[in-house]
Amino acid sequence: MVFSSLIFLYAFLPLSLLCYVACGSIKAKNASLLVFSLIFYAWGEPKYVFLLMFMSMAAWFCALRIEAAPSRESGKTWLIISCILDIALIGFFKYSGLICSVFGEVPNFISRIALPIGISFYTFQLLTYVVDVYRRDAPAQRSYWNVLLYAALFHQCVAGPIVRYKTIAHELFEARRPEGELLAGISRFAVGLTKKALLANPCGSLTETLLLSDAAISNPALFSENLRALSQLPALGVWLGMLAFTLQIYLDFSAYSDMAVGLGKMLGLHYPE
Repeated sequence: MVFSSLIFLYAFLPLSLLCYVACGSIKAKNASLLVFSLIFYAWGEPKYVFLLMFMSMAAWFCALRIEAAPSRESGKTWLIISCILDIALIGFFKYSGLICSVFGEVPNFISRIALPIGISFYTFQLLTYVVDVYRRDAPAQRSYWNVLLYAALFHQCVAGPIVRYKTIAHELFEARRPEGELLAGISRFAVGLTKKALLANPCGSLTETLLLSDAAISNPALFSENLRALSQLPALGVWLGMLAFTLQIYLDFSAYSDMAVGLGKMLGLHYPE
């Protein structure tokens, strides 16, 4: 599920906002937000919800050990353990196939592993939490579910923006959230959605026409064939394709950031820009 999909715009978003507003206390709002965030993530990759929950549990446990450590050095040990675990998991899912291909044939079980959606974003979110606890910028959360909520927030888990824990913790877990900013959030979300539909997507289509399709990029065999075809294109077409691809990447991230900030405002959460 993506922000620009019909199922998100006409079903998920209205239902999640209605349930959120209907809840009275901060704890009830957060419980509703966590349930919808996990549904949002599971919509694309149900099995990888457990990976998200495991990584959140590891960060929660390491942060508690850091806060309870008798010395800064022993606390640093748990920080290093957390960093190694997070980086190792990202490396396995993102680069194991590439590393195996350098040394020989890629095993079948590795080639069948799909990249978990948003793993880079929520991993670095969790790292900021552990680092903030280590630096004494924020207290460790006693509740595992609060750490999971911070990592799984549906409006930023998949495509960012990455926000430090100390920046948002007060609003997310303690402060009353003003729902009066709903219209401002809808307006900002609409700007991002328009940017995505009218600018980023056409740039993506132009890139595929002039250069390589997404299928060619993800398939090594097709990539080689398209690369040979690319060498036959006129220089102007290649330059235009590169420009379109650059604009697509920029506009995609800009649009998703606008939509995430807008969704945050609808929930009473404010992100630094």
